[in-house]
Amino acid sequence: MSSSLPSSTSLAFSSSSSSSSSLGSSPDVSEAVKSDITEIISLCSNMDRLWRSIPAMSQRDLWKRKVEQVAEEADALKDSLDKYFLRNQRRIIFDDEAQAMQSVQSSSRMLDEAYATGVAVLSKYSEQRDHLKGAQRKALDVLNRSGLSNSVLRLIEKSNRIGRWIKYTGMIVTVMMIIMFWRWTS
Repeated sequence: MSSSLPSSTSLAFSSSSSSSSSLGSSPDVSEAVKSDITEIISLCSNMDRLWRSIPAMSQRDLWKRKVEQVAEEADALKDSLDKYFLRNQRRIIFDDEAQAMQSVQSSSRMLDEAYATGVAVLSKYSEQRDHLKGAQRKALDVLNRSGLSNSVLRLIEKSNRIGRWIKYTGMIVTVMMIIMFWRWTS
């Protein structure tokens, strides 16, 4: 009976050392270590049953202490592995949050650039409007001096209204395109 105890103990330690010697990716190694620790704990329960069946009291106490020591070490290893899994899970969550924060900052920069572009376009339209108003005044003055008829002046004003509609329609289309771009990126 006492010969089965050393073989169980050596089997437990050889299985835990075999997983650490085959280093793969971190999740594979941690899962292998977890299964090895589970196997060691089950072997400890088997060894616990076996040491109770040893007839000599001195050997029984010796094996009891050895089994308890192996069980305590297995529990400590299991606790360490659980802490590792928790730390790894927190790191993954932190990485995901950092990536989301970078995406938000990038989107914010893109919106700021689109807003700045919209402001620049509207200021250019305002400048063009001022230039066109000045040109219209000068043209009306020239036409009045040259004595053109009122019908020609009405045609010019009608053309001016059509130009105004085109201008406002262009502004609305530009704003709608900016809004659609903003919704598309978010």
